[in-house]
Amino acid sequence: MRSHAQEFGLPRNFHRSVDVHIHVPEGAIPKDGPSAGVTMATALVSALAKVPVRRDVAMTGEITLRGKVLPIGGVKEKILAAHRMGISTIILPRENEKDLADIPKCVVEDLDIELVDHVDDVLRIALAPRTRPGRVSRRSRRWETPTLGVTA
Repeated sequence: MRSHAQEFGLPRNFHRSVDVHIHVPEGAIPKDGPSAGVTMATALVSALAKVPVRRDVAMTGEITLRGKVLPIGGVKEKILAAHRMGISTIILPRENEKDLADIPKCVVEDLDIELVDHVDDVLRIALAPRTRPGRVSRRSRRWETPTLGVTA
């Protein structure tokens, strides 16, 4: 967040006046929490930048301190649950692509499954479009970030 503060309209030194504490209870089953890494990062960016998260997106993935998205377990169960809840777009770690073979074809065809490598990719997909400073592509309905020169 600090390295991309200007892209989200935050002051360069915003972290000096904002104190964030995320508590993950110890009582969880081992390896339950890491797959929420991209979700927690997206929620943090959304709250600080005051940009909502799209309501039709579900996501899962562990992240490193540098933003690399790592594979997770339970892909089939997570995708089926999201599909049952009417989610249309699912963000998954690229390394979990092989797990899509376990999902019924009719479910996969009904979803927009986005495979990602980095948390930047997650944010481009998950955050709701804004009118400035970037714009929404009419073709892909995705956020375009002109400062990065990247279209998601």
